[in-house]
Amino acid sequence: MSKPGQTVLVALRRMIASGELAAGERLMEIPTAELFGVSRMPVRMAFRTLEQEGLLVRFGGRGFQVRSVSAEEIAGAVEVRGVLEGLAARQTAERGLSEEGRATLEQCLVQGDELFAKGYVTEDDLEVYHDLNMRFHQVIVEGSHNPAIADALARNDHLPFASVTALAVDRQNMAGEFRRFNYAHMQHHSVFDALIHRQGARAEAIMREHANATLRYAEVFGSTLADERMTVILRSD
Repeated sequence: MSKPGQTVLVALRRMIASGELAAGERLMEIPTAELFGVSRMPVRMAFRTLEQEGLLVRFGGRGFQVRSVSAEEIAGAVEVRGVLEGLAARQTAERGLSEEGRATLEQCLVQGDELFAKGYVTEDDLEVYHDLNMRFHQVIVEGSHNPAIADALARNDHLPFASVTALAVDRQNMAGEFRRFNYAHMQHHSVFDALIHRQGARAEAIMREHANATLRYAEVFGSTLADERMTVILRSD
């Protein structure tokens, strides 16, 4: 795909994941091309990719519509992610962490400890957590040396909120979010301990449970309160 097409694709993915483009909203080639200042071809290619990813569905003869995603679909994708990342953790533990991988995970743990030490979190804090969480998970997937896991995760992660690249935060319950993310960080400590002690089955079980922190948002995002309550932190690229 061309660079303009990639730019449009990334922007539309972000707009869908954040809710800026709501379920059921229509998208047409010409207005979208004008919005991004590109020709129709990059928009057409981006639409086709988003259709393949399951984020858009065809509407009428020429346009597309943002797909409505059910709570069951989100929950199913999160559960699949837990299985895949659990497998990655087991294989990483069995192979042994590289020195570079271990150093990155230790840095993530130190950052997280500092973040949660004050006993509360802000949205800015959770943006920091989002980035370190992505790095932590990436090291584990790469440490498995199993490209099939990364490929399967990439196919599974297209659904909103099913991927570690999109962090859902309930702005009206930041005390609860502190408890949730602090607990998730403690799970990071536990899986790191399992990895360095080459305990594959334990590492797998912790990572599968770790994915469950996302599951309750499958229902929240299907509610009419989602727009007022929730914000989504996305990766920058």
